Amino acid sequence: MSHTPHDLHAEFPDAADALHALKIGNEHFGKLAAQYHDVNREIHRIDSGIEPASDDRTEALKKERLSILDQVAVMVKDVSA
Repeated sequence: MSHTPHDLHAEFPDAADALHALKIGNEHFGKLAAQYHDVNREIHRIDSGIEPASDDRTEALKKERLSILDQVAVMVKDVSA
């Protein structure tokens, strides 16, 4: 299996401890992380030509990924503070 770019640890390279703390102690974060993984993987499959998708679908997925990243960023900041 190839490396899927944009995983949460790649997006927040200096927040490994915060991501770990959130993963084990925050159920909402766990759901967001799983959702992010699914969306990110689908985008990677589309970008790699493995899965076809319209431009509108690709754009919607990328917006969803950014929205999730924004939520995660707030959570990481709160944990790191």
